[in-house]
Amino acid sequence: MAIDHDRGNPARLHRSRTLRLGLVVVALALAGIAGSGILSGTARATAGSETSLRALNHQLFAAINAFRVSHQLAPLRESPALDRSARAHSLEMGKDGYFGHSSADGTAFWQRIAHYYPSHGYRSWSVGENLLWATPRISAKSALAMWIASPEHLANLLSPTWREIGVSAVHVSGAPRVFRGQSVTIITTDFGVRK
Repeated sequence: MAIDHDRGNPARLHRSRTLRLGLVVVALALAGIAGSGILSGTARATAGSETSLRALNHQLFAAINAFRVSHQLAPLRESPALDRSARAHSLEMGKDGYFGHSSADGTAFWQRIAHYYPSHGYRSWSVGENLLWATPRISAKSALAMWIASPEHLANLLSPTWREIGVSAVHVSGAPRVFRGQSVTIITTDFGVRK
């Protein structure tokens, strides 16, 4: 999902479909096939808790940039503001047991991101987001492959507009509601540009 705000022009909203059950099925299948994708150095969470997966965050950041460079696009800079936005969303989805771009209270994804990555002081501002949830064994390679297989998510990965990125993968043990008490890894990747 992506949104552009260009000062002097009406906001343009480009909606993409959220990956739902189909992606989950693919994620579970790929995670099973890619059993060697277990991340070393990641802490295990206790029941009902959330653990940030810093190693996976770094691996995803590197994999996304390598993919972009292989398509003659500039690599993205890591943005601490977008990292915070992505982390807050991954944690909220895990805690509240939902999966979607909007926040649990219905706030649109771009408004949530703007809280961390504000548009004021810039003549143009644009953000986008890719989401994923899978088994705890998901690797950066498998996550990237799933996004590449989705036209809407691929468009975000290959957009020449983006200049910055924030990545947050969290492990949630006993995730409620939509996750049915399973242990899952939830990934939010927020893209942005401000000029």
